[in-house]
Amino acid sequence: MYTQHFNLQKLPFENVPDPEFFYDQGDHARIRKQISGSLQSGRGLIVVTGPIGSGKTTLSQMIKADFPENIKVIWMAEPPANSIDLYLFLAQELGLHPMSPEKTFVMRDIRNALLEINAAGQKCLIIIDESHLMSDDVINGIRLLNNLEEGSIKLIQLLLLGQEELLEMINRPALEPFKQRIAALETLGRLSSDATQKYIQHRLKIAGGSGALISDTGWEALAIAFQAGGTPRTINSLCDRAFGVAFEREKSSVDAHDIYEATQRLGLRTDVFHYIISLKSQERKNREASATSHQESPAATYQEPPPVNTDSAIPEVQVPTPETPPPPSEYTAPSVNPSSKQSAHISATRSSHMPYDSRMNLGDPATIYEDIANEIKAKYTQRNLRVPIAFLVISLASLAVSILFFCHQSDSTGFSDCLIDLFNF
Repeated sequence: MYTQHFNLQKLPFENVPDPEFFYDQGDHARIRKQISGSLQSGRGLIVVTGPIGSGKTTLSQMIKADFPENIKVIWMAEPPANSIDLYLFLAQELGLHPMSPEKTFVMRDIRNALLEINAAGQKCLIIIDESHLMSDDVINGIRLLNNLEEGSIKLIQLLLLGQEELLEMINRPALEPFKQRIAALETLGRLSSDATQKYIQHRLKIAGGSGALISDTGWEALAIAFQAGGTPRTINSLCDRAFGVAFEREKSSVDAHDIYEATQRLGLRTDVFHYIISLKSQERKNREASATSHQESPAATYQEPPPVNTDSAIPEVQVPTPETPPPPSEYTAPSVNPSSKQSAHISATRSSHMPYDSRMNLGDPATIYEDIANEIKAKYTQRNLRVPIAFLVISLASLAVSILFFCHQSDSTGFSDCLIDLFNF
């Protein structure tokens, strides 16, 4: 794995509900505080919805960790098939052995057990994950459990975690009695670009690393990939794959090219590809500007030596002595426009250090693709295609004349009949 390569103590982007990596900021921190307050006050039924991978299960693990002593937590990975299965499961978790499987008797035993738990100064919390899969019968069973009270005290607390479809179920007119009994309804949203960066830095710090393991272009590519918002699970998957790519390429940090390769391997559709094109186009322009600046560097010019006098029998050759330096007029420097040289240098410097803002346009795509098209066009204009084109035009003209001559010599009444006779010939 890449942990040793990047000097990390553990994998930072594992998709497991680990409370150690819980991102206690934004919606996650607010909802955690809201749920804790509702449980302490004994408000009853709490519903939390959110998209796939938004951290609902990890949030439930944090709730369990917040109340280690005075709350008995019963956690269900998914809802049961019907309400009687719900009651039997709850009775078994409470250590009960109902004498009859009938719903009425099971509910009686559950109520008596909950009264004993509350009398001991404790509370009972049921967490049902994947609650959007509940049937109407199970929803009605939860409503009946929520009605278990002793005066103004709720005997049991219920926390339902589900995807956004759970809201559609709750908003049905048939479930209005259930909806009215919800004490708190919260929704986990997607992380913004800024929150995504803080989330990644948080997990890297917990794993023993820092944000420096991702280069500037890598952060910009991540901002583009999650400009519409991201969920912790998707962010973890992309970052884990990107670090793996950088490890395969033996890099010391993750850059934009690693992020793009990770999106390709995961099948994510993002705009990182356009950012990669803009980077390559900018690199090409920087190289051209550097080459132009190098060509404009001053260089000394030398005059041709004086011609030898061929009229005399013995040519007289003058050898300059070291003590006699050449006249200054013999060495001239080429004239360079200072303004154009300075402008090219400033343009190259700005291009190579220009920061990228993920909330702004990446650049004019038309200009980028126009440069590429001009390069392709320049390659093809180097070839002499005039002769093949002229031959093609002459061939088409000859074909047309031949068809007209055939139609004139045939007995066809029209052009279409002439073509039919031609193909049948």
